[in-house]
Formats: sequence, C-alpha cells, structure tokens
Amino acid sequence: MTPELILGFIILLAGVAASAFPRERDYISRLIHVEMAGAGLMLIMLAYNETIALLTFVAVTAIATIVLIRVIERGGEPCD
Repeated sequence: MTPELILGFIILLAGVAASAFPRERDYISRLIHVEMAGAGLMLIMLAYNETIALLTFVAVTAIATIVLIRVIERGGEPCD
C-alpha cells in the first residue's frame, strides 16, 4: 500500500464522518467537509492513476460545490 492510498482513506473517512455528524450545522462547514472528502478520494485515485484522480477530483468538487452553494443561496434553515 502506498502512502497516498493510506492517507487518502484516512482523509476520506474523516471527511465523510465530519459531513455526516457535523459539530456546526451551517452550510459552509458542510461544504468544507465535502471538499475534504473529495481530496481524500483524489488521493485514493492518485495511488492508481493520475488522470483518473484529476478527473474524479474535478467532478466531485464541481458537483458538490454547485449543489451546496445553491442550498446556501436559498437561505434555508440549517438541518437539525
């Protein structure tokens, strides 16, 4: 196992746990946690192939950012 793969799994699990069970329930902190999980996924894919890592990172980041910014713009109440 390469160091990128191990570090990627750790960051991915930390990002998923932080997104699922946030301390602060505002959307900006959730966006940051989703971006952290995306970076972990990029490191996992980087251990296999650099092209797949970059494409996956760009796709996950773009989709998550668009969706969460849209929710922030609506100004809804944070989830409980």
